[in-house]
Amino acid sequence: MYPPHLLVPMREDLTSVGFQELTTADDVVNTMENAEGTMLVVVNSVCGCAAGAARPGVKAALAASAVKPDKMVTVFAGGDLDATAKMREYLLPYPPSSPAIGIFKDGDLVHFIERHHIEGRSAQMIAQHLEMALEEFCTPANA
Repeated sequence: MYPPHLLVPMREDLTSVGFQELTTADDVVNTMENAEGTMLVVVNSVCGCAAGAARPGVKAALAASAVKPDKMVTVFAGGDLDATAKMREYLLPYPPSSPAIGIFKDGDLVHFIERHHIEGRSAQMIAQHLEMALEEFCTPANA
């Protein structure tokens, strides 16, 4: 586990744009079991691909997309161990991955971007991928 003070700026990178941190397994269960509508989940990380591509890509996609998820949450791998482990249960059948980005619709995982889809790609590429996914899954069916 990383020292909490080192994670503050990495956490704020997402909370500053409206993400709610889930820091305990109970937070995750309460959020996921009561999920309605669309939810964007980011498994945050200290790695370079989180800082250079995942977080900037997520923020750029949210800024560019005409549609937004109903809720945005994050867990921090290496910081909130129990919360991350519990969230990973909801991300099955995908193996543990951080960073990672998921979109849930009414509690069901409908899109997942694994670490190997993030590594080696630019923030712009991540943003374009996520923006297309947001438009596909967050647009109301009758729109």
